[in-house]
Amino acid sequence: MRDAESEEEFSIHGDAPDQGDVWLIPLKMLDDDARAIQLGAVAELAVEAQQRDFVGDPLRMMLISLEEESRFPYVIESGGAAVGVLTLQTGAATLAGWPDDVSVWLLRGFLIDSKSQGRGLGTLAARAAVEEARRLTVRLGGGQAGVVLSANERNPAALSAYSKAGFVDSGRYMGGSAGPQRTMYKAFG
Repeated sequence: MRDAESEEEFSIHGDAPDQGDVWLIPLKMLDDDARAIQLGAVAELAVEAQQRDFVGDPLRMMLISLEEESRFPYVIESGGAAVGVLTLQTGAATLAGWPDDVSVWLLRGFLIDSKSQGRGLGTLAARAAVEEARRLTVRLGGGQAGVVLSANERNPAALSAYSKAGFVDSGRYMGGSAGPQRTMYKAFG
């Protein structure tokens, strides 16, 4: 399932023929022109109305992530087009209900464009995010053991995608602004 690794991107292939591949494009590692092209594609992403309670504006999330040293923003591509975004962050796991900020990466700002949902891309991207976090841990010399996230209890599609990607429900978290969350964790494999 894993494709050849490079310093600039990571790919996960779907198990089913209709799933395709996902690529994580690290915005901080691109030159200004390439980053501008990717951000233009991000500006075109949209989510369903009922999901707006759970995710923010994709372009705003990426711009904020580019400014913070602890955040690593990625564009999720499939079939040569941007289909979503995600951010990996160090030192912030308690934001997802985890007991400490240093033992794991926080996966945040994760969304798949409304036109690309229902194809398994969220599951593939979540798997790719865990592998990318493992690679970042090695490259940066961190001691993280996995990835944590929180998903709103009213967002069954997200909970399902994360479960299929191997994340385990670690309990309820009441810190979310849109209501109760499920803290989910996946250790590096």
